[in-house]
Amino acid sequence: MSDTISIVGASGFLGTRLSKRLNESKIDHYIYDISFPRESKNFIDVEDIDSLDTLKHSSIIINLAAIHRDDVKPVSRYDDVNVNGAVNICECARKFGINKIIFTSSVAIYGFAPKNTAEDGEPNYFNDYGRTKYEAELVYKEWQKEDPSKRSLVIIRPTVIFGEGNRGNVYNLLNQINKKRFVMVGNGKNIKSMAYVANVAAFLEHVIKKSEGIHIFNYVDKPDLNMNNLIKLVRKTLFKKNNVGMRLPVHLGLLLGYIADFISTLIRKSLPLSSIRVKKFVSDTMFSSKIDDTNFKPPFNLTDGLINTIKYEFLEDNKHKKKFYTE
Repeated sequence: MSDTISIVGASGFLGTRLSKRLNESKIDHYIYDISFPRESKNFIDVEDIDSLDTLKHSSIIINLAAIHRDDVKPVSRYDDVNVNGAVNICECARKFGINKIIFTSSVAIYGFAPKNTAEDGEPNYFNDYGRTKYEAELVYKEWQKEDPSKRSLVIIRPTVIFGEGNRGNVYNLLNQINKKRFVMVGNGKNIKSMAYVANVAAFLEHVIKKSEGIHIFNYVDKPDLNMNNLIKLVRKTLFKKNNVGMRLPVHLGLLLGYIADFISTLIRKSLPLSSIRVKKFVSDTMFSSKIDDTNFKPPFNLTDGLINTIKYEFLEDNKHKKKFYTE
């Protein structure tokens, strides 16, 4: 009997691309999301355990539902969705004898991690998003260990995901460069691991057939780019210029960030610049992965993914298409 795949969080940025990918591969699946009308058969709210009964015919649950943004208030919302949502998904799986769960976690569980942190890296989260993603992982692991000879758990920890239509941190950087408001902070030698959404969707499809056990993967598109190479690529695609433009030393960038923090507190409004954003920008976020052990071949290389995104967002007319505000 073929698997019955259910995607929870299917209307989001990654879920939309995954569903498209499965359609192209002619793999039957069902899509569920909180964005559908409550009376719809496709409505699911991971906080509402009764709504999960619609998954009763599933054999595989792919849970993409999450609170992503850095500035969610109150912070208890991270626990409500990311942790309690995991508890409810597992309870649903127990109730209906569903033995395979695929969960998208995040490299945020590692915090400001050492270079090339792999899947065995120590959790060292610094925000509630990373904390609750890690706590959700523990919930799923406990579920798998209850019946390890039958249950399969795949945990995927992507680095920052970018792509067409996303309005997260990578888009914000690209948009600042496009508007000629970007200034490089630091020497630009720090490395940023990234993941193109089409490749992450392809990897999710790839792991559907994983057997019993716990399988954990960082998702990173290699080879990594340092900030100098990334900014040069963007400027070359947009402006035909092979340089990074104006540059500030780190200490001056941080000073401006702290000033922005103070102003933000006064006006009670988030600003594009902050000290934490500067710290993130100049830090290394470089991860390694055992994806190669699975014989997975991403359909796009990182450079092509970036060029595809830049053209879609700034060189083509796609204003009418859906946007995803996830970070």
